[in-house]
Amino acid sequence: MLKRRIYQCLSAAGLALAIAACKTPELVVKNESRRVPTSYNNTVQDSTSTARVRWQEFFTDPNLKALIDTALQNNQELNITLQEIEISRNEIRARQGEYLPFVGLGAKAGVDKVGRYTLQGATEESVDIKPERRTPDPLTDFQVGAFATWEVDIWHKLRNAKKAAVSRYLASVEGRNFMVTNLIAEIANSYYELLALDNQLAIVKQNIEIQSNALEIVRLQKEAARVTELAVRRFEAQVHNTRSIQYTLQQRITETENRLNFLVGRYPRPITRNDEAFNDAVPQAIRAGVPSQLLSNRPDVRQAEQNLVAAKLDVQVARANFYPSLGISGAVGLAAFRPGLLITTPESMLFSLAGDVAAPLINRNGIKAVYLNANAQQTQAVYNYERTLLNAYIEVANQLSNISNLEKGYDEKAKQVQALNESSTISNSLFRSARADYSEVLFTQREALESKFDLIETRMQQLNAKVNIYRALGGGWN
Repeated sequence: MLKRRIYQCLSAAGLALAIAACKTPELVVKNESRRVPTSYNNTVQDSTSTARVRWQEFFTDPNLKALIDTALQNNQELNITLQEIEISRNEIRARQGEYLPFVGLGAKAGVDKVGRYTLQGATEESVDIKPERRTPDPLTDFQVGAFATWEVDIWHKLRNAKKAAVSRYLASVEGRNFMVTNLIAEIANSYYELLALDNQLAIVKQNIEIQSNALEIVRLQKEAARVTELAVRRFEAQVHNTRSIQYTLQQRITETENRLNFLVGRYPRPITRNDEAFNDAVPQAIRAGVPSQLLSNRPDVRQAEQNLVAAKLDVQVARANFYPSLGISGAVGLAAFRPGLLITTPESMLFSLAGDVAAPLINRNGIKAVYLNANAQQTQAVYNYERTLLNAYIEVANQLSNISNLEKGYDEKAKQVQALNESSTISNSLFRSARADYSEVLFTQREALESKFDLIETRMQQLNAKVNIYRALGGGWN
């Protein structure tokens, strides 16, 4: 009776300890917010989004499309990302194999000398065994068989680990898509910059010719005593200044060409392009859609979402470490002290089957730390998701405002260029008739050159804004 009471008390104590061991620490869990405004900057709501347009249709310049197509094949950074995707795919295979039985084949051979006056030696001496089956001395041991181990996934710890690996694989795919979007945008912006530099260089060369002709006229007027040497020197300085601008532009063209070659993964070579297409490249109408479409269109938002899913699964995996685990192991095979006896069955057969249950009981600080770290990483993933979504919305809102303001600014710049071109013609006529000072001609020419540069710069910014809004909306990867 007393013994029974003792057993009951020990059982109750063991059960209480087991329940206490399975208790997990309290966590402060943060949930992500997926709310976004209903529109961009109070614009008219439209469900059609330019992000749905494929990049082959969005960009019309055949030379630009050829560059993008080559970059998608040869860009080194993009190919590095593809290998990261392959690593993530292999991680799924590894996680999937963890919750399946591990089965192996093995063979073993050994030799052992047992003392005559040991228990095993005395026992063998007293047992009457036929000479051909008597244990040899020293004792040899030959084994061959199969063995298996399996952790039963009671709490779905291993399955959740596999699901987390799948989510990280999907995140790596979205990361690759985001890189494709950025790569296409960077190539397009650099290409438009190259066209702008070509047009600026053409304007500079035209101005050098015009200024050189003006310099010759001033020299003739000096010989006729109509102007002084000061005017000649001022016109000459203006020509040299414009020529220095020419060399600066040529260097920028070289660097921009090399940047494009680097993006497409090849050594420097001339970039095929049509400079005249720059002036005719009018940004097409952009449809921003509604902000909620960023959740499905933006690869970086989708990547952050998959990382968040993986972080939540990691918390579940870490929680399962507090619970008991069940392991099953078994083996079957043949064993004998002579190789010839291995085929003698059932005497040479052996098998084993065992199961074990284990749960953490005392000093669980390591498991708690892993659990708390997993929750902290989940909270980080929530903040990263919300930050990525907020950044996506702000990028779109900024570019929509930029497109509107650049359109108005371009119209004003075009009017400025027209007015300065007319004033330049007038100042030259007045100077020839001695009704205007040479300084007025110089200032007018300089302002006309700067205004033309600014007009081309504004056109390039318009084209860049078109590319940037396409990228911000999440276009280019699908």
